[in-house]
Amino acid sequence: MADTGSLHDAFIDELRDAYDGEKQLTKALAKLAKASSSPQLREAFETHLEETKGQIERLEQVFESLDEKARGKHCDGIAGIIEEGKSVMEEDFDEPTMDACLIASGQRAEHYEMAAYGTLVAWAQAMGHTEAATLLQQTLDEEKAADKKLSALAEGGINQSAADAAHPEEKQRAVGADASPARKSSARSARN
Repeated sequence: MADTGSLHDAFIDELRDAYDGEKQLTKALAKLAKASSSPQLREAFETHLEETKGQIERLEQVFESLDEKARGKHCDGIAGIIEEGKSVMEEDFDEPTMDACLIASGQRAEHYEMAAYGTLVAWAQAMGHTEAATLLQQTLDEEKAADKKLSALAEGGINQSAADAAHPEEKQRAVGADASPARKSSARSARN
């Protein structure tokens, strides 16, 4: 009968997956920043790129605390998300739409990472790896903050700018609709 793996084995495997994913993301975040037309979005991606470099160092500390060699295992999940992001960047979208799509791509990666780090923190705590749990929680907190920042940018105008570019006639109708009660009132007064 073959030896079965333990939660510790699964934990190390997931750490290696996260380590590789973060390394892949350092390249992808630079491309997302470069493709952004919004200065605030570019800055958000650049800031998270620097955080990601720190997250790689933090993962190396986790490996060291467990007497394990820091090495990655190809992260297919992040690779797929990055590939989708590349496809978006190849589209011929107007600038606001491209920014909205870049945010969506960035948030896909953040949500994947939040799920991964949430699991890693829970497993580290369950196994009594206190130092690892603390370090991984710091990364999870950064991923949540990055996601929140991207949401704030999307909701703070980027999505609406993209929507307005997609339906400019509706915006004009809405402006016209706002003025129409006054026009109707004036027209009635002129007739009477």
